[in-house]
Amino acid sequence: MESNSVSPMPELAPIAEFDKTPPTPPEDTIPMDDLPPPPTVVTVANNSVEQEAETHRHYEEENEWGCGSWLEYTMVVVLASVLLLGSLALTLFWVIYYHNGFAWREDLSKQFNLHPVLMVAGFITFSGFSILLYRICRCCRRIYVKLLHTVFHALSIPCVAIGFMAVLDTHNLKRPEAIPNFYSLHSWIGLVTMGLFAIQFVVGFFSFLVLLCCEGATSAFRAALVPIHASFGLTTFMLAIAACVTGLTEKVIFTLGNSYSRMPEEGIIVNAIGMSLIALAILIGYILQRDEFRFRAHVLIRSGDL
Repeated sequence: MESNSVSPMPELAPIAEFDKTPPTPPEDTIPMDDLPPPPTVVTVANNSVEQEAETHRHYEEENEWGCGSWLEYTMVVVLASVLLLGSLALTLFWVIYYHNGFAWREDLSKQFNLHPVLMVAGFITFSGFSILLYRICRCCRRIYVKLLHTVFHALSIPCVAIGFMAVLDTHNLKRPEAIPNFYSLHSWIGLVTMGLFAIQFVVGFFSFLVLLCCEGATSAFRAALVPIHASFGLTTFMLAIAACVTGLTEKVIFTLGNSYSRMPEEGIIVNAIGMSLIALAILIGYILQRDEFRFRAHVLIRSGDL
């Protein structure tokens, strides 16, 4: 008897799962020496920027001033500026109030009045401010300070030239007899001062402005010339003050004679001018010798900016 039951199907072998991973390439060992070096350009650039920022931060921290330093700096610079303008104002008041102002050749006594005013304006006021620019303009680029320094010195040239011509005319055109020239200590100091001033201007103009066209080739020469130029500049300013003080003394003695010893008003004014000039000599010397007051911009100064 046949059986209606269906015999079970034989179990099939399990279907292998499809491996989706790519075949492993054959392992080839590459020597480390044959590998190119890793790129380092970006790392070096980043490091240089970080080093520059760190140097800038340390520079600002080292040169940061306290309240006392700022107070000292402000006081001496403001006082020097007041004296530079005040000495010129007192000289103008002296010659206008006591000697009736100015003229040219039609009145020799009034023509002489141009000499003290213009010499104080050129040698003291303009030259003094040109020196102070390197302490006042602390946040300006170096080249702008140099240009202003040159402009102030250039303004003093016509003042000195016209003042010198005025005193020569006064002596040579004096009648009935001309007054001798260059016999006094005042005139000798004045001649030396004018000579040094002319040399300083010519050397400074060509060395620190014209030679900038060959900036890289002349940087060492200009850097070596800076202390020499600064020393002779201060010397010229001190000689100018000496010439002004001796000239004022000579003029007031000739004008007042024996009455000068009785301290008249004019004598007091002339003495006040002389004392303001001596105070300027002390202040300018102090400001220039203070290392903290030197020109230091609050940015990194590259060698090309010198």
